[in-house]
Amino acid sequence: MQEKNSVKIYTDGAAKGNPGRAGWGAVFIFGKDIVEIGGGVDHATNNQMELTAPVEALKYLKHKMSKTVFDIEIVSDSKYVILGITEWIFNWQKNNWRNAAKKPVLNKELWEELYKLTQDQKIKWTYVKGHNGDKYNERADVIATSFADGEPVVLKK
Repeated sequence: MQEKNSVKIYTDGAAKGNPGRAGWGAVFIFGKDIVEIGGGVDHATNNQMELTAPVEALKYLKHKMSKTVFDIEIVSDSKYVILGITEWIFNWQKNNWRNAAKKPVLNKELWEELYKLTQDQKIKWTYVKGHNGDKYNERADVIATSFADGEPVVLKK
């Protein structure tokens, strides 16, 4: 049972062709209330959309919701997102945005934006196996895929 000041956000991204037409989706659970958001672009990678989903979710939370402080949990089936924001990003920053192989970090601008959005929040990041029957992870996938297909589903507001 979630408290009223907490939110659980399921995020996902999809790309057709990788790169190709792409989409992202997020499902917010506030107690019994559910809100969904999503979007698409003409050309992006799957990882770019996996990152865009929590970025857009946190922006939505910041700008569209009341000023109430939330306990935030973000659930993703992307180990790239979870490990990137909880572990790898600190070394990337120390190493002038170079990865362990001394190459420039891909999607640096999205990582910087996600990091900035997380700085005034204490966020719990949770990995969930994709396509494994988790109702809200599956819904975030449907939203992301529908935008990537250019035929967005109706979102719960």
